[in-house]
Amino acid sequence: MAETLFPVFEVPEITVPTQGVNRPYQPSVYFDYDKGDFRLDGSHKMTVSTGYETYMQWCRKVVCTERDRCLAYSTDIGIEGESALAQQTHEAVESALERTITEALMVNVHTEYVRNFEFEWSADALNVSFTVKGKQWQETTLETSYTT
Repeated sequence: MAETLFPVFEVPEITVPTQGVNRPYQPSVYFDYDKGDFRLDGSHKMTVSTGYETYMQWCRKVVCTERDRCLAYSTDIGIEGESALAQQTHEAVESALERTITEALMVNVHTEYVRNFEFEWSADALNVSFTVKGKQWQETTLETSYTT
């Protein structure tokens, strides 16, 4: 039998992880959005958040981030807030914000629904509150503010 110039071998089976696997949220470090820094305990060590708190932090981060602004984030992270706020009427702005916030949060497989949007206009800001429900958690009302 003649030897071949190129080696012959069996190709291993490659498995690709399924997209959108619904794994439980793992504890993480707690980021305090009001302070703009990580929460520290009495010995100045970062505190751990529960899976629920981690999910809520992700939701807050998403609605405060402009999509495609930061190269470190995928295009799934953030909202199209600037284009929503540039609409001509208050009703159009509210509709666009409701759409982009809902779409941004529904990317996460843990989000069951986003609804009950309320808008409060002031001279220089738009306050938005809405209800978000994670599949394994209760409904939570989140609030955010955008400069107009």
